[in-house]
Amino acid sequence: MAGEAMDRRDDWLERTLRSGAADQGAQYLADDGFAARVLARLPPPAALPAWRRPAVILLWLVAAAAAVAALPDLAYDLFRRLVAAVVVVPLTLSRIMIALAVLAALAWSAIVYAMREE
Repeated sequence: MAGEAMDRRDDWLERTLRSGAADQGAQYLADDGFAARVLARLPPPAALPAWRRPAVILLWLVAAAAAVAALPDLAYDLFRRLVAAVVVVPLTLSRIMIALAVLAALAWSAIVYAMREE
């Protein structure tokens, strides 16, 4: 139902774009291939260097290790609490479902991030 309403609203936009394109095509000026030659000479788009992503990951790991080394008591206390939360707290169906939902959201986010086009 909502998709049909969206299609009807998009129809006027589609019609407007098509009529604008038709008007633009009628006003085309012949340039003897000048635009094609200019576009062919443009440099390729700048791409991020391949080493950037591993370097950022390494920097985050170094920062985490430095934080653990600088605050060993805090790191140990956090680790103890995490282990206690996992081991001591009884597993129920609702907690398992919440954990699975969080893991699914993280996996989905990672997949979307990995599949995006830069």
